[in-house]
Amino acid sequence: MPNELIYFLMIIVVLSMTLFMFRMGKTWLYAYIAVCIVLANIFVTKQFTLFGLSATGGNITYGAIFLVTDMLCEHYGKEAGRKAVLIGFFAAVFYLITSQFILLIKPSEYDTVHEGMKAIFSFAPRIVLASMIAYLVSQFHDIWAYHTIRKITNNRMLWLRNNASTWTSQLIDSIIFSLIAFVGVFPMKIVLQIVLSTYLLKIIVAAIDTPFLYLSYRFLPDDLLPKPEVREIK
Repeated sequence: MPNELIYFLMIIVVLSMTLFMFRMGKTWLYAYIAVCIVLANIFVTKQFTLFGLSATGGNITYGAIFLVTDMLCEHYGKEAGRKAVLIGFFAAVFYLITSQFILLIKPSEYDTVHEGMKAIFSFAPRIVLASMIAYLVSQFHDIWAYHTIRKITNNRMLWLRNNASTWTSQLIDSIIFSLIAFVGVFPMKIVLQIVLSTYLLKIIVAAIDTPFLYLSYRFLPDDLLPKPEVREIK
């Protein structure tokens, strides 16, 4: 099965799970964003080729985070989106700290996975710093842009505020991460290629997630459903 087909199927699965979590309620989305950020940090160690471009495995679960914050902003407001961003940030910090502790524990002579865990959990401080700064800046920009566009369009054109906010935020994310992580390590030409390739793959996820945001209105959780009229019995 070609990588492109597997990648597309994974996008559908991850975005469908996002919609399911929304249907279960706001708390489930908060938990889901923590799961997605941790998985993105693990999956990013997988490298492969997609449409002739070098790619990493974290783009899909990381891209789902933008759909989560857009759903929260759309249905629960700006503060819910900001809370989700902070939950994701602290989940990532917790993952990074605890993963280093597990690497410090000396394996027994019968251990068979320590070297594999080192390959996944080892990281450069510069990469971590780039990732954290890019995440916070791009996510808070996404929330600001989403609500700004929503206000300008008078709550119309859901597709516009979803795509415009996410695409610009993903570009900011790619630029900040690549500049902090790779300038001085690779020639500027290579850094720009990394920005372009990662951004193109991210907007594929962003473009596909638009129908799922529309579907969220058909899968409203119980706390967003109209309350039945209660008639007083005399």
